[in-house]
Amino acid sequence: MKNILYILLLALLVYSCGSVGGKNFPSKRISGAENDTVRIANDSLEYEIIIIEPGFDLFINSYAHPRGYYSQSYLENKNAFLVNDYNQRVHQPNLYNPNLYVNEINYDPNIDYGYEVNYLLYNYFVYLALQYNQHFSVPTRL
Repeated sequence: MKNILYILLLALLVYSCGSVGGKNFPSKRISGAENDTVRIANDSLEYEIIIIEPGFDLFINSYAHPRGYYSQSYLENKNAFLVNDYNQRVHQPNLYNPNLYVNEINYDPNIDYGYEVNYLLYNYFVYLALQYNQHFSVPTRL
C-alpha cells in the first residue's frame, strides 16, 4: 500500500514538472498545424483581409495576448509602421524570402478599420516574426 502511494506521488511529481505552456512560442507544434485561413471583412467599408498561414489560428487562440490587451490606437500606430516595413520587403524579393512576402498589404492609417482588424493584423506580424524569425523595424513582442 505504501509503495502504491509513493508511485502515485512520483507520477504526480513527474507530471507537474512538465511544460507549463507560458508564453513560449512552440514553433515545431505550430509548423505542423494545417493551413489556417482567417478572413476579416467589413462590407460597409468595402475591405477584406484574408490571412492564409499555417498555425496562425492556433497562435491567435492560444499564444497571442487576448483582445483588449492593447488599445486600438496602439495597434494602429504599430500596424502603420509594420505594414510599411512589410510592403518594402514585398518589393525586394532578392533580399527577403518571396514566399513570406507575397502580396502587398493595403493599409491606410487614416481609415478606422476597427479593433478586430488591427488586432489580427498586428498579431499576424508577431506570428511572422516568431514563426519565421523575422525582425521588423518596429519591434513586435508577445
